[in-house]
Amino acid sequence: ATMVKETIRVYARVKPLGRRQQAGIYSVDNDEKSLSSLEIIVPRDLADGFVNNKRESYKFKFQKIFDQEAKQDVVFDSVAKPVAECVLAGYNGTIFAYGQTGSGKTFTITGGAERYSDRGIIPRTLSYIFDQLQKDSSKVYTTHVSYLEIYNECGYDLLDSRHEASRLEDMPKVTIMEDPDQNIHLKNLSLQQATNEEEALNLLFLGDTNRMIAETPMNQASTRSHCIFTIHISSKEPGSATIRHSKLHLVDLAGSERVAKTGVGGHLLTEAKYINLSLHYLEQVIIALAEKNRSHIPYRNSMMTSVLRDSLGGNCMTTMIATLSIDKRNIDESISTCRFAQRVALIKNEAVLNEEIDPRLMIVQLKKEIQELKDELALVTGKQRTSELSQEELLQLDELIEAFLEDNDPDSILDVGVDMRKIKYCFVHLKQLMNHSKISDKKLLSQHNSNKKDSNKEAGEEELKKLKELLQQRDNEINILVNMLKKEEKKAQDAVFHLNDAFAGSTVLEQSPSVNLEERKSPSSSFSLKEANDFSSSVHRLTFLSRETGGKMSLGCQEAFEVFKRDHADSITIDDNNQLLKQRFAEAKCLGEKLNEVRNKINHLKGKITQRHIQRAALAVSSPSEELNTLDPVEEKLRTQIEEEKKSYKTMFNRLKELKLEIEHLQLLMEKVKVKLQKDFEVWWSEEAINLQQEKPEMISSTNTMTVYPQFIKSVQHLSTNSFSETTRVNPNEDSAGKNNSITSSNPSLKARTPPSSSTSIPLTGDSQADADILAFIKARQNILQKKG
Repeated sequence: ATMVKETIRVYARVKPLGRRQQAGIYSVDNDEKSLSSLEIIVPRDLADGFVNNKRESYKFKFQKIFDQEAKQDVVFDSVAKPVAECVLAGYNGTIFAYGQTGSGKTFTITGGAERYSDRGIIPRTLSYIFDQLQKDSSKVYTTHVSYLEIYNECGYDLLDSRHEASRLEDMPKVTIMEDPDQNIHLKNLSLQQATNEEEALNLLFLGDTNRMIAETPMNQASTRSHCIFTIHISSKEPGSATIRHSKLHLVDLAGSERVAKTGVGGHLLTEAKYINLSLHYLEQVIIALAEKNRSHIPYRNSMMTSVLRDSLGGNCMTTMIATLSIDKRNIDESISTCRFAQRVALIKNEAVLNEEIDPRLMIVQLKKEIQELKDELALVTGKQRTSELSQEELLQLDELIEAFLEDNDPDSILDVGVDMRKIKYCFVHLKQLMNHSKISDKKLLSQHNSNKKDSNKEAGEEELKKLKELLQQRDNEINILVNMLKKEEKKAQDAVFHLNDAFAGSTVLEQSPSVNLEERKSPSSSFSLKEANDFSSSVHRLTFLSRETGGKMSLGCQEAFEVFKRDHADSITIDDNNQLLKQRFAEAKCLGEKLNEVRNKINHLKGKITQRHIQRAALAVSSPSEELNTLDPVEEKLRTQIEEEKKSYKTMFNRLKELKLEIEHLQLLMEKVKVKLQKDFEVWWSEEAINLQQEKPEMISSTNTMTVYPQFIKSVQHLSTNSFSETTRVNPNEDSAGKNNSITSSNPSLKARTPPSSSTSIPLTGDSQADADILAFIKARQNILQKKG
């Protein structure tokens, strides 16, 4: 697409003076060859009012300057016509008027209402465009117009049919949307089609009327808001796929005068602020564009600059006309307008021809192209190419692939000719073969695994069988014991003696030959019932306890801790601190109560003073006398009492504060000592356990750090993992212990072992207790057996 690079063209127009206005001094030098220049001279009397070093004459350069007598058609020909021509050729264009209120912006852009010759740039541009479109029969054109008003940073659609004669604020608001390519779209702004000049002018008239009706009441038309009238043109040559889109913005900006000058307040001030703000942002955008190395241009700051984004520094041919009112009072405003214009003149735009392809025509073209290519292929290969491969060709390809795969020569290649369909087919076929081989590998693997599983299963069944046998053996042993016990019930004394025997660790009851037999079969299997019962219950107790204490301490461990605590030096400190804490708490409580009493006293005294005041005031009303002005002794006395109470209150309060600190400190100390005590105990405990294991291997420390005493030893050794699998863990030291400790009936001298004295040991229970335990166990077991039976 062709690109036109050029700076924004800037023109100036001087408004004719009114009758009562005093002319400012200025001169226009319209040189045909180069730019025109405008010189403004600030009169002495005005210059003196400002700072002394203020210049007296200012010179500005413009593309062309239209003096007071210039007519509308001349302005149109110079300013607007070149832009309209570009728009017809497919480029975007913008013309905007800038100047203070009353300097002739609206007259220049829209025109005067009196005479036909007063028409402004918008109606003349519309006329010109429709003339050109009618003359050009080589293209098909469509034209739309939109009319946007921006007032206090909100956009309103002036061509919206719904808002006849309503207030501007009630009209639907136009909002700005941005697409990913950063193109601006205006939501709620209607595009009205205009097929000829008359329709377009009617729409312009409708918009202007809407603008006047919805005009804010304080002023005449058009000074307080920016208006943008846009003509959208799209053109297309018959049969061509390219469409050209272009748009022409005709912008009438709000008055540029400074707020201070307008001397307004309230609602008008708000308006003026918004106008100044949006013009200020316009200026910021222009300054940013004029700077060489600025990467960010603040278009988004205002609605105005967002809508004109393309027009400033973008894809657009832009022209500005600065309108000046050169009477004495407005000289400074005219100078600032010219300054702004000079900055705008520095901006470069890059206008690009806006062409795009019509998608429907594009499809037709592509189809045609495909057919041509097919014909060409058929001509070269001598075959008519269809989209599918025939069955024969597919079989042929399969054979080729098979031969290729079986060939062991590394240099062999698979050649199917230059046909994409065949090449694709080969790749797909190879992929399928690959996947197939992967799946069959998996099957083999799973078969192998299932064989393994079977062998595992057999092994598992065997083990289960063994375990069942063992369990049966245990049951037999218990049955024998039960039978024996029944026989012995008659001879109570004897039984007790033998039970003691059993309890002391002997494995055999002499009177029972059947047990002997059993014992020979499996020397490691018989066990004392009392031990079993005790052991299982202690294990349950332990698990329960460890759950309660968060798994910290076992039962035996806790008992030991109590003993340890009694003998530990720190426990004395703990007790002392405890006593001290109790005292301090008591003192604090007492103090608190006293404080409350004092507070109540003070409040009571205050109440008395207030009463006294009321009494004296009543007295003063009934019998005014000198006395009442003097000091009241009663009140004085009350006041001194309050002071004293306050003093004691303060002392007590401070003491309470000290106590609180002391109590907190003591509590911290206690915590520290407790933690230390626990740590010391843990160290001591683990040392004890290790010592025990080294000295006497039969004193086994079980996994939950509970020391196992002799009455448990047997049970730990002889309980195989199956019969009590839930409650015990077999210790690695068991075997050696078992050998040292197997006591036979022939050695009755070892009747009762007493445990070595250590601070953690628990003495053996008495006989009656043992009996009760054993009987309880047997009963429980019998119940189970009966249920089974």
